[in-house]
Amino acid sequence: MPGLRFERPVVASVSMKIDEVRKLLHASPFRPFAIHLADGGRIPVKHEDFVALAPTGREMIVYQTDGDYHVVDVMLVTRLQVLTRNGAQKTRN
Repeated sequence: MPGLRFERPVVASVSMKIDEVRKLLHASPFRPFAIHLADGGRIPVKHEDFVALAPTGREMIVYQTDGDYHVVDVMLVTRLQVLTRNGAQKTRN
């Protein structure tokens, strides 16, 4: 139909966010980081083995040391926060 446009910014956004998560998970050496969510929540990632990514890249499961876990919709991730060597915080959007 004339006038209809199909755009893919959502797909690109999910792809970019999941790629950033993958980079942090596979960094050598691994550094703990936090996932900040649109609702203001913050989920710590203490070890690379504590995250399971869905094959679609749309969701991830983040496990905590006490056995608790969070299912995260990647579209709700607003930023990733990494601890640097000197203890300061570094943010990735």
